[in-house]
Amino acid sequence: MAFRRARTPEGRMTLGDHLRELRRRFLVSAVTVLVGGVLGWIFYPQVYAKLSAPFNDYKLANPHSVISLNFGNATAAFSQQVSLSIFVGVIVSSPVWLYQVWAFIVPGLTKKERNISLMFIGAIFPLFLAGCALAYYVLPAVLAVLYGFTPAGASNIQQVSEYFSFVTRFILVFGAAFLLPVFLVALNAIGILPASAMLKAWRPAIFGIFVLSAIATPTPDAFTMFLMAIPLTVLYFLAIAVSKLIERRKRKSRPDWVDVSDDEASAL
Repeated sequence: MAFRRARTPEGRMTLGDHLRELRRRFLVSAVTVLVGGVLGWIFYPQVYAKLSAPFNDYKLANPHSVISLNFGNATAAFSQQVSLSIFVGVIVSSPVWLYQVWAFIVPGLTKKERNISLMFIGAIFPLFLAGCALAYYVLPAVLAVLYGFTPAGASNIQQVSEYFSFVTRFILVFGAAFLLPVFLVALNAIGILPASAMLKAWRPAIFGIFVLSAIATPTPDAFTMFLMAIPLTVLYFLAIAVSKLIERRKRKSRPDWVDVSDDEASAL
């Protein structure tokens, strides 16, 4: 097969093989994003209307506010259509490039571990979309809070590029953050991260989640940080619960002779 991974007799890949594999995965992802971007270009009017709807709703609900979106120069409209098309391409092609990221990690696992990890690939895409959907759902509330700081009598005239840059980053960051439990459970399934370790470290983990949320969210306000940190905290404990179930299942299927000490005869 043309894309078959070159391996040594010990089943290992050289650094050059890893780099070539990374390049191939990146090219596959880039092509799918480009194809998705074509769809974004075709449906640009609908995408523009959907993403600008929270802004327009706030404007209608606050007619006294002087607030508008503006294209700054002659090329701004074209540039905005290109960037939104790429954004659509990233969302539409997410099953492919998320799989490519996962598949690049899989060669480092044993056959049994790869079989276990396949169960979690199916959860990646729904969780990514759930994060994106949550971001879009809370976006009107976020805009209302941020625009509420505008002093009375002042105008809030935004460049279209700045508004959509904020919206797309906001959506993508939420989508990426929701992948956290998948990777935690996957690490547990292959025996790297026990559920007991995750539970023992819940305090620093939650602190880290809030710090990550503060850094990752595109706004400096605490409101947006909490919108991301609270769901991630819930997902963290959900990952612990799922990991405990996996470990319990492993213990039940574990043969008794494995736990026999070296100086005792096993049942085999």
